[in-house]
Amino acid sequence: MAKSSIIPKPVAEYDLKLLRIFKAVAENGGFSAAESVLGITRSTISIHMSNLEARMKLKLCSRGRGGFALTEDGQAVYHAAITLFDSLNDFSLLVGSLGKELSGELVILCADQLNIVKQQKLAKVIGKIHDASPNLHLMLDGESIHNIETALLKEKAHIGLYPAYQKIEGLSYQTIYQEPVFLCCSKSHPFFDLMDTEITPEKLAEMPAIHPGIELDALGRDQLQKLNLAAKAYHFDTRKAMILSGRYLGYMPQSYIQKELNQGEIRLIQPSSLTYPFELSLVYKKSPREVKKVELLIEAFSQVFE
Repeated sequence: MAKSSIIPKPVAEYDLKLLRIFKAVAENGGFSAAESVLGITRSTISIHMSNLEARMKLKLCSRGRGGFALTEDGQAVYHAAITLFDSLNDFSLLVGSLGKELSGELVILCADQLNIVKQQKLAKVIGKIHDASPNLHLMLDGESIHNIETALLKEKAHIGLYPAYQKIEGLSYQTIYQEPVFLCCSKSHPFFDLMDTEITPEKLAEMPAIHPGIELDALGRDQLQKLNLAAKAYHFDTRKAMILSGRYLGYMPQSYIQKELNQGEIRLIQPSSLTYPFELSLVYKKSPREVKKVELLIEAFSQVFE
């Protein structure tokens, strides 16, 4: 007859404590590595793990000369524990969103460095959010577009700021800022001292140029087809550094290179024709769990960036 677990239904608080320790051990690859994370000694961890295995009547991991490893049962329990704690977290978020006063974490992710104008606007957004809900714990961070999309869909973030040339099912997009981008080069580039009329399509196609690293709209793709795309740099700051090297042409918004334009470090190339629009979008999940938080962000961004 198979042994049956003695963990009660519903799961007791003591079992949740043991499962949290087990989860930390599994994610850190052993008892020793989990010591600093948990703040308890290896011998204490060992006792807790033995108690969990005894209560479940399952062997969850093996440890010895061969190193630490989860058993098949241990892997199943680990994945179940992740689901359990995610559910508890979801419950806490839901309850927190029901009150009049918003609390908890508010996550904003940006895919690129913001220029001084957008930094000032973001500062105003932050001020509005804080004044409206001072108990919110605001977190701003930078991430790649793909990671931001994933975070929004999994509700690990509330709002994303990035150029939305590609629309993902399940996400909503609101353009909050638009400006043209221009092809440019630095003063150490062979094109710098040439007149625009001297820069022929043939010469343009010979010079190494930078791909922006993301899929562009039709206008952007048409412009990139004219270039010899020999490098890639998504972020404006890294792209500007490559342009300043004098080895590459690249498209940049004028607001990001105005200082260099004024100082004669960079010039625009055929700005009336070699240009396409850059749009910064506010992106969020269509049916978010924490609706009030997302609505607060949308309202604040809309007011400031209008």
